Amino acid sequence: MTDPRWISAQSPFAIRSYRFQWSADLMTSWAFEMETLILGWYIVVQTQSVLLVTLFGSLQFLGTLISPFLGLLGDAIGHRTVMCLMRVSYAILAAALAVLTLADMLTPMLVLIATGIAGLIRPSDMSTRNVLIGETMPNDRLMSAISLSRLTTDSARVGGALAGASIVAALGMGEAYLMVALFYALGMLLTLGISAGRVAEQGPAAVARSPLRGLWEAAQAVWQAPSQLAAMLMAFLINLTAFPFTLGLLPYVARDVYGTNQAGLGYLVASVGAGSILASLILSRMGTAVKPARMMLVFSVIWHGLLILFGQIGSLTGGLLLLPVIGGAQVLCVLPMSVLLLRDAPPALRGRIMGMRSLAVYGLPVGLLCSGPLIDHLGFPATAAVYGTLGIILTLLVLVSWRAHLWPRLAPGNDA
Repeated sequence: MTDPRWISAQSPFAIRSYRFQWSADLMTSWAFEMETLILGWYIVVQTQSVLLVTLFGSLQFLGTLISPFLGLLGDAIGHRTVMCLMRVSYAILAAALAVLTLADMLTPMLVLIATGIAGLIRPSDMSTRNVLIGETMPNDRLMSAISLSRLTTDSARVGGALAGASIVAALGMGEAYLMVALFYALGMLLTLGISAGRVAEQGPAAVARSPLRGLWEAAQAVWQAPSQLAAMLMAFLINLTAFPFTLGLLPYVARDVYGTNQAGLGYLVASVGAGSILASLILSRMGTAVKPARMMLVFSVIWHGLLILFGQIGSLTGGLLLLPVIGGAQVLCVLPMSVLLLRDAPPALRGRIMGMRSLAVYGLPVGLLCSGPLIDHLGFPATAAVYGTLGIILTLLVLVSWRAHLWPRLAPGNDA
């Protein structure tokens, strides 16, 4: 029996758990984007420091180091339980910031502290989403399910960013933050409708025996699968050299390169999201026609090339035209990478392996923190050129090193 090469975009929604998860992820993603835009602009205006802007962006990924342990915990007690606890924490923290803002007690230091606390668990949210999808989806629907799930993030980059900027402008920061807390609470309630899934067979006994041994087993599994190892390295690479320009530096670009305001920042964020939405819809229709490893590599090169061009554009109009293309290339690189990791991961190790994937996010704070001094000394155009060129060179090195596993149409990384 041959699998259909084109999968209906609606087929994942036939599964009840996926419908609840998609809705819960949508609410949480909107809250993430509104919160990031509101607080990022607050830091820019209050401190006038590109270094503190990059520090704010880096703190959001502070807890990446514990992501494998949260994945291990999810393998033992269930990933839905872990996700519910995470989303309760988001709601409580957002409510506290809303109260501080309404009481006129908020300071940049408190924002950085709150961002650091949220950053302890937030990096694990996306990996936990993907693990839950992997538990409920057959392989022939996995690309469609992951792509449609990505729409929750990308639509938030459009709608959430614009909503955050508009609500702040119309009502003030305190009222906007109440909306953030409400979205987090709705996301948590909808998460309760997700299927509890299957607790890994080794269960709590393995965790009690040795959490480190459990992580070592996952690391061994990745090391012995060249296509997964290459995907892990690529995940670190794009976080180091590509994501800083769309996840941390846009407030700086909006204010100091384009000379625009918070509304302009919202348009820039939304532009990235618009391109990402289109790319996600395309992938959701392609299904098993996608060759994950090959697409990951090709669009990594394209993405980094576009970032070099982005750095040379000094106008808001030019940025708004180019950022949707960058957003599309970003998705066409990242989603095949996620499918490659999920599809080939042993089910009992899936949470740990995706938690290890989250470690790659450490490339982002490193890239952000290095970009601040480089921008100060070289300027934004030269910094973008350095990052983009480095990303292309390292992508080609990955291809050369694992070509037999990543490039041929029937290679392990491409064979559905």
